[in-house]
Amino acid sequence: MEPHLLGLLLGLLIGGTRVLAGYPIWWSLALGQQYTSLGSQPLLCGSIPGLVPKQLRFCRNYIEIMPSVAEGVKLGIQECQHQFRGRRWNCTTIDDSLAIFGPVLDKATRESAFVHAIASAGVAFAVTRSCAEGTSTICGCDSHHKGPPGEGWKWGGCSEDADFGVLVSREFADARENRPDARSAMNKHNNEAGRTTILDHMHLKCKCHGLSGSCEVKTCWWAQPDFRAIGDFLKDKYDSASEMVVEKHRESRGWVETLRAKYALFKPPTERDLVYYENSPNFCEPNPETGSFGTRDRTCNVTSHGIDGCDLLCCGRGHNTRTEKRKEKCHCIFHWCCYVSCQECIRIYDVHTCK
Repeated sequence: MEPHLLGLLLGLLIGGTRVLAGYPIWWSLALGQQYTSLGSQPLLCGSIPGLVPKQLRFCRNYIEIMPSVAEGVKLGIQECQHQFRGRRWNCTTIDDSLAIFGPVLDKATRESAFVHAIASAGVAFAVTRSCAEGTSTICGCDSHHKGPPGEGWKWGGCSEDADFGVLVSREFADARENRPDARSAMNKHNNEAGRTTILDHMHLKCKCHGLSGSCEVKTCWWAQPDFRAIGDFLKDKYDSASEMVVEKHRESRGWVETLRAKYALFKPPTERDLVYYENSPNFCEPNPETGSFGTRDRTCNVTSHGIDGCDLLCCGRGHNTRTEKRKEKCHCIFHWCCYVSCQECIRIYDVHTCK
């Protein structure tokens, strides 16, 4: 590991106890040893770090869907890393820390908003898919939203019960967001925005029946979209996230913090928008306080004028270029019937990395 990254990682781990107070550290279930043993060993709810009492009760009552909860968080992390692969902050996780994103989520930034939304959406998505696949006895196919069939098609297959998946995500992921402070209000809003995206993107999926694929009759069912579509949509919401300000007022239970849109001239955020109230660091240089790993040695796109281009991603420091040889299949020929043969070619590529 590069010395500057090793120093940063040590700083993050040493400062880890400071990070954990309001952190959803149960997300660590999606990484490391606990995740890899989910399929082979019984899940012990008491061994999951960071569960509040309501989450612990949920886990014990519905233990059979907890692997899907973990799978959903894993799905959300992977999608986050895909969506931010060309940005200064690329959704880096730390395997040996309960705070899997480090101090990045300490602040109420756009990045925090996106991570909460995509993780909550991932839980809803994975639980819904697991129910439709029949891996749980407490849920199954959706029989409530069918309605009359359309012209040329009839209901069939297993409609995915996204309402159940959303309910599980809401009950489990929001259980710790009951504090009367602004951060809890922000997390709950963004969690719900992620889940709403699943419901908004449900669509009819159909299969044709008939002689020689004539599609005389179609059977259709409700299906979730590919999770990539959810990630794309929430990434757009990240780019257009609404900046908020914190307001305090007294209620019967004491002082309560709420959020209000910072700019009255702009349209107020809806339940489908992401919200934040603190500015992001620039993520250009390593910084243990903010959790930034910097962009040194990151691969950049020399032809791009966007954030993944060498000018912006490297923060004006310039970039290095090296040549790299790669083995690839080439001159492929289809043989009747039925296989493809290819030769192996060596191709040379220029690789550009940030200074």
